[in-house]
Amino acid sequence: MPLALLTAALMLVGWFPLQSLWRQQAQIDATTAQIRALQRQEQSLKNQASTVDTKAAATALAREQYQLVNPGQSLIQVLPGDATGQVSASSADPGLQPLVAPSSVVPIATTASTSAHHHSNHYFSRLVRTLEFWR
Repeated sequence: MPLALLTAALMLVGWFPLQSLWRQQAQIDATTAQIRALQRQEQSLKNQASTVDTKAAATALAREQYQLVNPGQSLIQVLPGDATGQVSASSADPGLQPLVAPSSVVPIATTASTSAHHHSNHYFSRLVRTLEFWR
């Protein structure tokens, strides 16, 4: 009888999945924490939705975040400037970027067979093509 009890105890310890039960409980705890975080986030979003439920709040949100205006209105944006009133160079307008130094420009390779006369004609033909929009 004691040998049977010892064998039964060894079988129970050997086959009982204590470690996997421990891991599963840890996974259940982590999932429960995620569910609670999602419930808090859901409550926060519900509160936020209730504040935007009125037409005035929705209009204010549309103006602030999406730059939308009512029909018949126009939107004017004033860009921030520095102390001198100039718009900062960090804006996205490429016209406000500093000029390129002539020394940093890489010249285009030209052939040595061009003459000065041909070069001057080339300049005037480019000038005429550039000014064709005046016609």
